[in-house]
Amino acid sequence: MKLSARNVLSGTVASVRKGAVNTEVILDLKGGSALVSVITNTSADNLALKQGTAAFAIVKASSIIVGTELEKAKISARNILNGTVVKVVEGPVSAEVDLDVGAGNTIVAVITEESAKRLGLKAGSSAYAMIKASSVIIGVE
Repeated sequence: MKLSARNVLSGTVASVRKGAVNTEVILDLKGGSALVSVITNTSADNLALKQGTAAFAIVKASSIIVGTELEKAKISARNILNGTVVKVVEGPVSAEVDLDVGAGNTIVAVITEESAKRLGLKAGSSAYAMIKASSVIIGVE
């Protein structure tokens, strides 16, 4: 399967917690980072998710929020991954930011050009990728 989403991260299901409507899935990525997803119970059942299942997380680049200097910030996003900017592709309206979050995992974000400038993003700088759990799609082979 080919996808238009720029971020496809493979891992292993660490836990599955069902609620009345939705299921929380925690996916352990290679390198030790975890990614939290909230999907419908029907989707979790259709995927037959359980601890130890190989799975992947899919996130659109436009769903990634980028920040800097967040060491003490309290943020509602469940997924906050610290990394190093690999490259910034600047455009007149938007910028593409590639962030190495370790263990061969790269997060690609598309943010406004003005935000990229305001944050001072450039190759080698430190930044965070923030992703709401509801923006993380889970897939299995």
